[in-house]
Order: sequence, then C-alpha cells, then structure tokens
Amino acid sequence: MDYVATLKNQVFSMWEGFIAILPNLVLALVVLFITWVVARFSVRIAERLVGRTEVRAELQSLTATAARLGIWIVGMLVAAAVAIPGFTPAGLIAGLGVGALAIGFAFQDIFENFLAGVLIMLRDKMHLGDWIEAEGVNGTVEKITLRETHVRQFSGELTIVPNSMIFKNAVKVYTDEPVRRFDLMVGVSYDCSLPDAEAAIMRALESVESISKDKPGEAFARAFGGSSIDFLVRWWVDTANQSPFLAQRDVVYAIKRELDAAEIDIPFPIVTNMFPEKLALAQPSKGENAPEAA
Repeated sequence: MDYVATLKNQVFSMWEGFIAILPNLVLALVVLFITWVVARFSVRIAERLVGRTEVRAELQSLTATAARLGIWIVGMLVAAAVAIPGFTPAGLIAGLGVGALAIGFAFQDIFENFLAGVLIMLRDKMHLGDWIEAEGVNGTVEKITLRETHVRQFSGELTIVPNSMIFKNAVKVYTDEPVRRFDLMVGVSYDCSLPDAEAAIMRALESVESISKDKPGEAFARAFGGSSIDFLVRWWVDTANQSPFLAQRDVVYAIKRELDAAEIDIPFPIVTNMFPEKLALAQPSKGENAPEAA
C-alpha cells in the first residue's frame, strides 16, 4: 500500500473541499460583519428609545445588552448556515447531545450569575449609587453587569461581587430611605443627677443643625456600667443631604459641651487587668510600710 500517495490524495481532497467552500466562508464573514454593524446600531437605537423613559440605568443597560446578544445569536446562526450547507439549529442541538449537559455543568456558575444579574436589575431596590452591605462587603454600588456587581468600599477598594451571592443572601440597602437613625452610648458618673444628665443630652441634640428635626432625638438611661450609668442616645439624619459621619461628630461635640456646662462628668472606665506591673509598683511591699497586725 502506497501511504504517501494516499496521504497526498487526502490532502488534495481537503484542499479542493476548502476551495469549494471558500465562497461560503467569505459570505459567512460578510454576514458576521453585517451582524456587528447592525448590533452596534441596534444598541444605540435601544439606548435612545429607553433613555427617553424613566427606566432605571441598570435596565437600560440590560435592554442594550439583550438587543446586542439577540442580534449576534441570529447573525451567528445565519453565518453557520451559510458556511456549512445543511446546518440547522435543530441539528446543532441534536449534535450536542450529552455534550450540552456537560457544558451546562461546566458553565453552571456563569449561567447562575447571568440569571441572578437579570433578576437583580429587575428588582425595585438596590440602584446604582446605593450604600449596601452584603456578606461583609460594605460600600457603594458602582456598576451592575449581567455577571457581577462592582462595590466601591469606603476605604477606596473596588470589590467585585458575583451576582448569585447578592441574589441568594441578605443585602442591607442603607440608602433605601434617606432618613436613618443612629445610636450612641454615653456614660455619666454615678453621683450626678440623671434627669439633669438627660436634659443636657437633649439640649445637645436640639443644638445640632446637621441632624433631622422632623424626627426628634431621644435619650434613655439603659444600664449600670462598671464606672458609669449609660444613656442610649438616638437621632435621625437625612443622609441624602448630610454626611452621617459629620452629624455624629457634631452630636459628640455637643453632648460633651453640654455635660461640661452642667458639670456632669463622663468617667473613665475602671480597668483592673491592664498594666499589672504598674499596679504592683504602686502597692507597698510586705515589709515596707505594711500595717502592723493587731
């Protein structure tokens, strides 16, 4: 058997087949180019049409992505039918067979994040710019795509969170309501008048301009601490117009000022297990200045 001649025949047959199908390949490339052009224009048209409505930005992006994806799927199927005579979508699905199941398992996480991204965009809550907390990630939502959500933490780092994690777990949306309540524990000395301390704290809350006046602040005596009686102080801040951190600073300043004006001490906590060597030095030794036994 002449293996060289057989190999040459096979190569020539493949070359002739490639030459015969070359016009179809060129036409398929033309179809893909037309698909690319149509997809670009369709995205612009979809953005203009949806941009005139009051649809949230994430859904506008989803509409543009869906239009692009749909056009590319149709274009690729047409190009495959042109390049491969006898190709049909049904034949493709039948040809995949068990392979489709394997591909489904391999891309399970991708499909899950894709579907979760669509459902997140269809939610009424959690918009771009919202302050959220999800699974220990705390920051501002910068971008929502079909696979992931970009959260900019307050320390500056960008955290990319899979959409499936946000969709399946509890998410706190702090900016869902602009007016939020904040709490602070304030300790006063045991020898002070508690009604006077409460009145001083309330005067402090009333003097702070950065907290909301629509909902009054509150102060409650809550517990007997190790060195103080603790008051729970509550106030409300319109976070859409005021920084909650600056408002808390103003509240702390005002409470300290009013308690000082009322001559009410904020005692230091009594700590007996810190710096044991200093406590030992402060105590007299057994033979030095020790009281005589009676």
